[in-house]
Amino acid sequence: MAEEASGTSSSVVALPQKVTLYSYHLSSCAWRVRLALLFKGIPYEYKAVDLLRGEQFTDEFTKLNPLQMVPVLAIDGVTLVDSIGILLYLEERFPDKRPLLPKDLVQRAQIHQVVSLISAYIQPLQMGGILATIEAKFGKEEQLKWIQDIFRKGFSALEQILIRTAGKYCFGDTITLADIVLVPQFANAIRLQVDLAPYPTIQRVGEALNELPEVKSSVPANQPDAPKL
Repeated sequence: MAEEASGTSSSVVALPQKVTLYSYHLSSCAWRVRLALLFKGIPYEYKAVDLLRGEQFTDEFTKLNPLQMVPVLAIDGVTLVDSIGILLYLEERFPDKRPLLPKDLVQRAQIHQVVSLISAYIQPLQMGGILATIEAKFGKEEQLKWIQDIFRKGFSALEQILIRTAGKYCFGDTITLADIVLVPQFANAIRLQVDLAPYPTIQRVGEALNELPEVKSSVPANQPDAPKL
């Protein structure tokens, strides 16, 4: 799989003249897109959308994304608003730029399963609106228990998958879309005090990913809208 995923297409696709990413530094979904753009070496303009100040609810931004969420990617004269859809577009649009999916259909399906587990189960249940509601009704302590329970269930399943597929990264020794979506969730798990001891494979892969220069550049603290200390 590593050789297939790291191979290049015979036809080189030209980069678009302008790529604009509407992002918020702490957004997990926006982080995925930043990371994919960095791995593929696609230059982009960063436009901050301050979710805490409610800039996602302005008329201007709502025209870009009626869901009033980040990320939004303006590219090739179109506007894309779903992080996974954006990742797949980037992969198909720039197949020669560090491929993040192998050619083998079974391996692609396995990677998509991991992407879905993280993006459709683990991450959505940590979204700010859900957490705010839980805190308002049950308090901060119950909110933390909720988060940790979501991670426990999701990471338990993910660990069993990665035990069979992981090398240095989620699937062998080549970066794939599975790694792209894991990076923000691994960081969130650490930030939210999740005990990673039961998930040694996830911890090993996450720590290896954190050493990559693209990941270091993509972290929230290194974004233009991150608070300056």
